[in-house]
Parts: sequence; structure tokens; C-alpha cells
Amino acid sequence: MLKFKNVFFIVTFSSLLLCLSLSCRKESVLPKNEPDKVTDADGNVYQTIKIGNQWWMKENLKVTHYRNGDPIPDITNGLAWGNLTSGAYCDYNHDTSNVSTYGRLYNWYAVNDSRNIAPPGWHVPTDDDWKELEIFLGMSNADADKDDQYRGSTGNKLKATSGWQRDGNGTNESGFTALPAGFRSGEVLMDINDAPFQRLGDYTFFWSGTSAQSEEYSNCECAWNRYLDAFGSGVGRYADTKGQGCSVRLVRDK
Repeated sequence: MLKFKNVFFIVTFSSLLLCLSLSCRKESVLPKNEPDKVTDADGNVYQTIKIGNQWWMKENLKVTHYRNGDPIPDITNGLAWGNLTSGAYCDYNHDTSNVSTYGRLYNWYAVNDSRNIAPPGWHVPTDDDWKELEIFLGMSNADADKDDQYRGSTGNKLKATSGWQRDGNGTNESGFTALPAGFRSGEVLMDINDAPFQRLGDYTFFWSGTSAQSEEYSNCECAWNRYLDAFGSGVGRYADTKGQGCSVRLVRDK
């Protein structure tokens, strides 16, 4: 009887060791729950940061293809850019040397295209995604809901600690590392050859994926964006024309 018990113990203990070994091996190949990088359709790799319950890219998007491989047109002609109702991108001042630091500028139609500008598991932040970020960093709910205003004082927590002109650097407390990438006008200006690029070093604008749908904007092809500047510590929430060229950050799907 004693011999039988010893055999039972040995078999049971061996089975336990085998289970633990398999569990450890399985755990080692499971995908990480907290990604430190994300890769776009072109193979560009971006650093990411967790802020509150959200995962954000720490860099501006620079992709030139949608998720399905279709190219996003690079539109250099200003009149063509201003008349677009389909997706496009450009480099600030058409200078590719700006891309590594500031990423690329996109009109809203590229952001909203069904072919998807974001890689799997990520998306262009909605207006509510931006609000969640702002409120986590200390903005009041009332300020977060204000439109066409420069709100709160959380902008410094989003801005990088260098790169901004006029002593406009932030604390980057959030790790978001926003840089002043400027923007491209979405207006059609007949007296110039190019839709003007503006405010590199002073401003940055980020698209949301949300149209500005309200009574006030019913006759406007507009969408919500966010802007930071070198002149203050707030965050602007404005309805801008969908033809404007803005930067894009992505947030991970929940």
C-alpha cells in the first residue's frame, strides 16, 4: 500500500511539473498587453505611450498608404489640394526632410477613408478620445466640451520639452511629446500657386475622426481638431475645414 502511494505521489508531482513547464512556455509566447511600438502600412515604426487608460503614438503619422495597400496621393498643387474631397497627404513645404521630425500632414478625407489610414488595432482618435485624454490630464469636463475655444491648461503636459519657438516648450508630463508641425491651409486661393503652409515651430494641429455636426456647422464641411501653440498652455478644440492639412496621432482600440 505504501509503495502504491509513493508511485501516485511521483506521478502526480511529475504531472504538476509538466503543467507548470507548459504554462511558462505558453506565457512566453503570448503577445504583450502593453505595446511599446506600432508599425504602419509602410513599415514605419512608432513609439507609443500609455496615458490613463489609453495607448497613444508618441510620434506623428507619416504613412503614405492605406491599410489595404492603396496609395494616399501626395498633392503638391495648391489649387488641387484646396478642391479635394478625397484623401491626400503632403510634406510641410513639400520638403521630405521635415518628415522624420514632424511626420506628414493629411486632409480629413484621408483620416476618414474606409480603407483605413491606421494599422490593425489602432484608429484615428475621435473627439471623445481627445476629451478623455484632456480630462485625464486635468481638464474639467465643462472645459473639455467647449467648442471653438482655447481650453484649460493641459497643453504643456502634451508639448515636448524642446523644439517649440518663443519659449513655448512644455513639460511633456504625459509623454505625448507634441512638436510644432504647422499646418497647410485648406482654402482655395486663386492668387497664389500653392495652398500656404503656416506656423512651423509655433503651432500643431491634430485631426479627430469626428465631423463637426451641429446646427452651427450644418453648412460647413468641418471636423473637430485639437491644436497646441507656443503662446500658451491650453488646448484648442476647433471645427476646421476638412481640406486643411493637419498632423495625425493614432490611439489603440480598446
